[in-house]
Amino acid sequence: MRLADDAPPLAQRLCHQETALPSALQAFLQELATQRWDDHRYYHQSRINQTLHLISALSFLVAYGVLFFDPALAALIGWLVSMVTRQTGHYLFEPRGFDALNQVSDEYKERVKVGYNMQRKTLLLSVWVLLPATLWFEPALFGLIEPGEGTAGFWHHLGLAWLALGVTGFALRVLYLCIKRSPLTGLAWMTKILTDPFHDVVLYHKSPLALLRGELIDPMPHVRHS
Repeated sequence: MRLADDAPPLAQRLCHQETALPSALQAFLQELATQRWDDHRYYHQSRINQTLHLISALSFLVAYGVLFFDPALAALIGWLVSMVTRQTGHYLFEPRGFDALNQVSDEYKERVKVGYNMQRKTLLLSVWVLLPATLWFEPALFGLIEPGEGTAGFWHHLGLAWLALGVTGFALRVLYLCIKRSPLTGLAWMTKILTDPFHDVVLYHKSPLALLRGELIDPMPHVRHS
């Protein structure tokens, strides 16, 4: 199998190794590595964004644990802490325009993004913002649920509504990728999203120190030499 010169190191190793891995599993791991590599080099060059992703990842891990005994609270943590920090990094601090490091335009990166690009994120976040207002003025959600009791009931229902939004947005994107691209792409992206908190901690745990040194943009020598 011949890989592009800028393929991620893990994908290159998988390709060049003669292993006992089944071909389907090898293809899956290669696709997962490629998606992670492109996500890192295209959309996470800002050290501030990387640091915010580290905070986001740690809070997502907390939310994963809370999910087992309080799904509504887990969703509140996931949306109000994890997603706010993560998307603040993308919207406010990640460089836009021509990407000199990868020699591609911002339009190209938006077009080829496997997951939610800025346009799709904006739509999803708009629904996220509208849900609290809808629940406040219509506590029964037009007869779909029992109104919550007091402030605690409101936040509990809001957490469940946000959980439903997250699961729906996630599932629809996986389904779209499986149909429009391939099941391999969809399953790899699903795995990537679910394991991103673990991966981001490993990838960006040193970013706060780099930021304290005054390094606002990651030079990414591993990308330049790929």
